[in-house]
Amino acid sequence: MERSHRKMLRHAIAPARFFSQVPNEILRHPRLSSDAVRLLAWQLSLPDDAKDPLSKTARQAGIGKCAFNRAKVELKREGYLHEWRQQGVRGLWSTVQLVSNVPLKPEQALALRDGAPAGGNPAAGGPTDRAVGRHPEKPVVENTPHHPETPPEAEASEAPTATEAGRQLIFTVLDLEPRLRVPRGMLPQLAALASAWLEAGHTPGGVRAHVRRSLPGPKQPILKPGGLLRYILSDVPPAPVAEAARPEPVQPRIARLRECEGVHTQARLFRPEGEEEFCGECLRGQMPAGASA
Repeated sequence: MERSHRKMLRHAIAPARFFSQVPNEILRHPRLSSDAVRLLAWQLSLPDDAKDPLSKTARQAGIGKCAFNRAKVELKREGYLHEWRQQGVRGLWSTVQLVSNVPLKPEQALALRDGAPAGGNPAAGGPTDRAVGRHPEKPVVENTPHHPETPPEAEASEAPTATEAGRQLIFTVLDLEPRLRVPRGMLPQLAALASAWLEAGHTPGGVRAHVRRSLPGPKQPILKPGGLLRYILSDVPPAPVAEAARPEPVQPRIARLRECEGVHTQARLFRPEGEEEFCGECLRGQMPAGASA
């Protein structure tokens, strides 16, 4: 019996410029999808002064909305991505994002965000300029359509559109709490965010439950309910996968048969067309009463 041997050949020319060093732990990570690896590698290849948020990187890389949300969940779970939401003096919310080429614990990421050393050597081989990640000098604009640095024309082109279902959903969300008194001018924006949840596969009940869980305690005041709802609905997680409906059991053919009430030597089964109790021969009178079959 002959055995076939396969030999893999590789040919790679080291680039002289315009290249990035990505750890093999990222490229071969068993729990990161190809979209998550591409998103992280793209971010790590940007210059140190780049301010591109992850959503822009996903659009440039051709990653769809649902795949982008799944990739973010994977990167957060493995410690390559950390996010913080913060509210400015005028009540406007912004997002700070930190990506790294090594997994970071929350306290390490928080120390890097605040400019303090993270402590310890996160990777073998000695640190370099980008060993623990890249953090912009200014907060990255993410899901903040009213941030002063965002051009109005870019806001109009990237803002989600509201559907009738989203508008109806946001009204039911506002009925959850008397503290949720939102200015009428914010309703179209909130309805658009609610529409994005529905388009991602979430149910209206699931959206309301998410909002209810995210609200502060009943004794705590809500100073800016519109900004709070915008913050709660801005990041759309992947919709939970519904369990497949069990197929109805197939009835055996004999279950649709009925025993004839006529006189027969042995029980005779027939397929009734309605509620008849006698087989066709008995009904046609071909078998007189008392005769044996």
